[in-house]
Amino acid sequence: MGLTRHPWLPNLGSVGEMMSSIGISSLDQLFSDVPQSVRLKKPLNVAGKPLSEQEIVRRLEELERKNTQLVCPPFLGAGACPHYVPQAVKFVIGRSEFYTAYTPYQPEVSQGLLQAMFEYQSYMAELLEMEVVNSSLYDWGSALSEAVLMAHRVTGRRRVLVPETINPFHLQVLKTWTYGRGVVVERIPFDHRGLLSIEALEAELSKGEVAAVYVQQPNFLGVLEEELESVVELAKKHGALSIMGVNPLVLGVVRPPGEYGFDVAVGDGQELGLSLNYGGPMVGFFAVRWEGRLVRQMPGRIVGLTTDSEGRQSYALVLQTREQFTRREKATSNITTNEALMALANLVYLSLLGPNGLRELDEEIMSRSHYAARKLREVGASLPYSGEFFEEFLVRFPARYSKVKERIRSRGLHGGLQLDENSALFCVTEVHSKDNIDKMVEAVAEVM
Repeated sequence: MGLTRHPWLPNLGSVGEMMSSIGISSLDQLFSDVPQSVRLKKPLNVAGKPLSEQEIVRRLEELERKNTQLVCPPFLGAGACPHYVPQAVKFVIGRSEFYTAYTPYQPEVSQGLLQAMFEYQSYMAELLEMEVVNSSLYDWGSALSEAVLMAHRVTGRRRVLVPETINPFHLQVLKTWTYGRGVVVERIPFDHRGLLSIEALEAELSKGEVAAVYVQQPNFLGVLEEELESVVELAKKHGALSIMGVNPLVLGVVRPPGEYGFDVAVGDGQELGLSLNYGGPMVGFFAVRWEGRLVRQMPGRIVGLTTDSEGRQSYALVLQTREQFTRREKATSNITTNEALMALANLVYLSLLGPNGLRELDEEIMSRSHYAARKLREVGASLPYSGEFFEEFLVRFPARYSKVKERIRSRGLHGGLQLDENSALFCVTEVHSKDNIDKMVEAVAEVM
């Protein structure tokens, strides 16, 4: 192929030795499977002189300066919310012992990494008040989909009830995963407060054959659901599994799923120490209460604590036959990896906050989000739903939101996610200062 050799490396003697070892006489033989008709038989024609490292850095800096710099964090949420990430989180996950996309398959692979995942599971179990937590899935959507498929396996039923206030992105993933399985996803309406209609839920459950009932906390409108005990009771009464999707950050100020008695809890740890990074990576979590049929049917890796043959404490992957270690058609899930590095970030973040810090952070977020909502009302906007909210809230404007959004952007800000002609979902967290909020409201007032 006429390969152009580097002037110094590799050493020709070493190349000859390697070729002899694998039984070839020329480097072209390495590409014998590539048809002659598609091989490049001349040097690759790359226009221009190659740049030096210094020139490349200078060129990238020039391109970077063309980017528009935000004057404050975006007021966007809808599944990926801006939060402050402590430097300790970035430092720990950046250590060479952890900084890898590798997922431990064998129980003896890395005791340090397995211990970190065990501690993550323990923290999440305490936060959710659920007995068993896996060591992560891809994201909220995949965790929800796995929960629904598990409910289908456990109950043998095909109907799944979800609220109309479900995150639409999660719903898209759910429909994709259940397509071809014969699972029917049905939506339950909400009331004037923005809350799940318990009456409508009961009516659908009474029709029978429901495998699972799903509720989201907070829901996509930002409203905190209130009648969660009723959801659990109704699901149990009709033989369905109850699944709660929850933003773990909110658990500093609201009751956890385990306290209500939910069978399964799912969600995403993006708000526990992960940067936005253009929408990823995320880290889904999956938890169940202590019941044999649920534990043995749940997806994902589970790290357990045991002792080795010499009596030493050790960590191991447990119940591995649930996963790809059995026949494919018998496996609970065909996800063969997870988000261990992001789960580690969750662990470090929760360790830094502690229970008191989590509660204080939640109270600060609620204070700022409610301040923003109050200021928007003062300039003529309204909140169509009366239910309590955490960090996200739906705002309705008398003017078209496209005009409002453009005015906000003219100030170097990003407004909320537009949901219809006059409404948008706003997100306010601890990273939004009073000055940030006031500037956004001033821009809105100019259009009103």
